[in-house]
Amino acid sequence: MPTGRRPAALWAAVRGRRHRVIDALVAIALAVSTSAGDGGSGRSMGDVRITYVDWRPALWITLPLGLAVGAAAWRRRRHPALFVLAALAGWAVAAAYVAVMVAQYTLARHMASQRTRSQRAAGIGTLAGVALVVAIPIWRAAGADAAGPVSAVICGIPALLGLYVGAQSELIARMRERADRAEREQHERVLQARNAERAQIARDMHDVVTHRVSLMVLHATALEVAQDQDATAIGKQIGVIGREALDELRSLVEVLRADGDNAAPLAPQPTLADLGDLVEASRRLGMPVTLEMIHDCDTALPALVEHAVYRVVQEALTNVHKHAATARTHVRVHHTHDALHVRVTNGRAPSTGRTELPAGGHGLLGVAERVRLVGGELTARPTAEGGFDVSAEIPLARQHTP
Repeated sequence: MPTGRRPAALWAAVRGRRHRVIDALVAIALAVSTSAGDGGSGRSMGDVRITYVDWRPALWITLPLGLAVGAAAWRRRRHPALFVLAALAGWAVAAAYVAVMVAQYTLARHMASQRTRSQRAAGIGTLAGVALVVAIPIWRAAGADAAGPVSAVICGIPALLGLYVGAQSELIARMRERADRAEREQHERVLQARNAERAQIARDMHDVVTHRVSLMVLHATALEVAQDQDATAIGKQIGVIGREALDELRSLVEVLRADGDNAAPLAPQPTLADLGDLVEASRRLGMPVTLEMIHDCDTALPALVEHAVYRVVQEALTNVHKHAATARTHVRVHHTHDALHVRVTNGRAPSTGRTELPAGGHGLLGVAERVRLVGGELTARPTAEGGFDVSAEIPLARQHTP
């Protein structure tokens, strides 16, 4: 059970136990009161008897009646109508008005929680019917002047009190329900935020690690067949790539560890200006790759767009290194007023017998998500010549809008 829900569950258990104790006490009290006919106080008003029948019922009648009223009082929260009928029976037989007062209160409180018009109408009709049943013997014995006030005391005041208490309880219940719903929604938002953070971390880790490590592995492969000065140069290049990977990982880890006002400043993100260095690094590994940059618009691009395009080219070149390192590759970036187009195309690589690097299959998914986040779309498909084509188009109309 979540920590935030334990107090609510504990309170619900305590409240349920308290209700059971109260119900038991009320049931016992009403059973005794009805069996005794409320001590005879409800049978007359002065010298005028107000009972339905002019008799004093025997104990063998009032005792079972009192037990029935007590049993109905015990279940009055779930079956208020049954309790009302039992209370009216006690009034008709023994003029036991205390059970009627509790029944009116219970029925009114129950009616306050009803949300449909038909249920409320039925509750009002029942309350009025009980008042009429109580008023008839009083009116018959003492007249209308006595029937009105006495019926108001026995039926009206408990009903009004029940309506008030029921409305307050319903309001509190709805407020608690809204609070619980808000807590659940907040919990769901936290989970969604955490999932989004995990996805972002996964993308960043992939972008930082995969490209650098792939270059290191390719250099290490070349080192196996290199001689003398070539081996030294390749070894130095592996060291440079490794240090760059470590620097990027260290920067990312510092950001992940920091929180709040102590957050570490983010390192500058790569942009379109860094594509030349990215392509040059691939050339040094022997990949015949060319870069074409076309700018038909001088408007500055948002940093997120440039970063997304850089990651698309980086991932595409990484895949070429893995699967077709000697294939001719062309990178084309076309910046127009309406959109930014990027395309990385490689041809079929000659068969060299070299083992391909392992692929996890998450790289293109990650860059596709980056492109979608800036409003664009990425496509990746094999070409008819046996190569591969990765292209992305990012609309810029909304990006340029002030």
